[in-house]
Amino acid sequence: MISQQVYLIVNIMMLLDGIILIVTGQLAYSISLEVVSDSNVMAWADYIGSVLSLMFLNNYLMGKNELYSVRRFPSYRVMVYALLRTVTLDFIILTTGAMLIGIRPFPRSFLVSYFFLSLISLLLIRLSLYYYLDHFARSNFNAWKILLVGSEARIKLVAHALEKQRSWGHHIVGCLIVDDKDSQERGNLRNLGGIEEIDSVLRKYEIDEVVFALPKEYPIELEKVLQKCEEMGVALKIVPGLFNPDLPQRLRGESLLGIPTLAYYSGHISASGWFYKRLVDLLGGLFGFLLLLIMYPLVALMIKVDSPGPVFFKQERMGRNGRKFYLYKFRTMVADAEAKQSELLKENEMRGPMFKVEGDPRITRVGRFLRKTSLDEFPQFINVLKGEMSLVGTRPPTPNEVKQYEDWHRRRISSKPGITGQWQVSGRNKINNFSEVVKLDLEYIDNWSFSKDLWILCKTVWVVLARKGAK
Repeated sequence: MISQQVYLIVNIMMLLDGIILIVTGQLAYSISLEVVSDSNVMAWADYIGSVLSLMFLNNYLMGKNELYSVRRFPSYRVMVYALLRTVTLDFIILTTGAMLIGIRPFPRSFLVSYFFLSLISLLLIRLSLYYYLDHFARSNFNAWKILLVGSEARIKLVAHALEKQRSWGHHIVGCLIVDDKDSQERGNLRNLGGIEEIDSVLRKYEIDEVVFALPKEYPIELEKVLQKCEEMGVALKIVPGLFNPDLPQRLRGESLLGIPTLAYYSGHISASGWFYKRLVDLLGGLFGFLLLLIMYPLVALMIKVDSPGPVFFKQERMGRNGRKFYLYKFRTMVADAEAKQSELLKENEMRGPMFKVEGDPRITRVGRFLRKTSLDEFPQFINVLKGEMSLVGTRPPTPNEVKQYEDWHRRRISSKPGITGQWQVSGRNKINNFSEVVKLDLEYIDNWSFSKDLWILCKTVWVVLARKGAK
């Protein structure tokens, strides 16, 4: 019920924000008409376009700054700062866009009045709404009353989450402790007894919902207790026994055509994140492939003149969760380089299954130039367009490397491999411990964000142009 309430609150806030930007935009336009001369009046089409653009932009930035979040702000000061940051960025982007597009005239009176009118209106609406939800909704007649059942540690965890949760109004009536019934207080929570007293507690108190946060080893026929709640028309939630607050949690509830399931995902990327990542891969892959077509004749000629063998080097690699594919690069070594690798194993500088040798004698003269300039990587844009690789990801290992992995190493191939990644921009030839490479890869997987991918791409361009670490 609370999640449905939050969904409605967020939609109401989004609707109010849109209305505010339309109304304040009209007021600002009217002020501008009174202040500027007829020759400097903003065109009606430009005004409409500015307001609509600002509405969509504001909606996106409000979400990024958690102004449409299910979580309550810790203080009004934090909320005001987030709103001020969002609206300021709104108008910076709007002004920059108007300049780039060439909107003329774009009166300063319109921009300034629109900024202050929208900022004040958005602030007043939010302060009023939040004040009502925080001070009145929790104590009114229809506030959602919750009973917590479980161990002391898990009850405290749920209570802390409910304190941060936004809703129309809810409060915790008390708790039933399963591991210690002697204490009458659990912080601010009333101990109403043990779980065997749930029937009398539900009859005595005005309970709307019971949240079960039992330890997984607790012996109880939970089905009977749940049936009791159902018979009395009381809503319930169950915190899974698999949930451990001391570990990173990616456990989430999902429905499979009406079948409730508990899902665990190994990475931080959501479905929308994969979509945007793939979109950037397609755009970047297409751009890189066009550059590959342009440079191919010259690079192919250089490789052929320098040493016998094919232009492209093709090698089997392991993609996401062990999918095998052929990685393409411009050939930078002698034709029989893979056969000669066994002779160089004793000179391997990497501690672990990864192979790297400083001054590898198999590299040709042209190969050294291609590696130094990273031109040898361009054929991998073919892998990106095929969906086998991403622009940013982990380094794609060979099947032989994966065979030597420890169990915790394998999680680095749970994400799609990339042309570049956190390891490369952190000093491509400075890290000689494979475990450190894996830690960087896992840090990328666990903390993925769209902006981080863009940062790594920009850093990669800088590393390549500065010719750092690629040999």
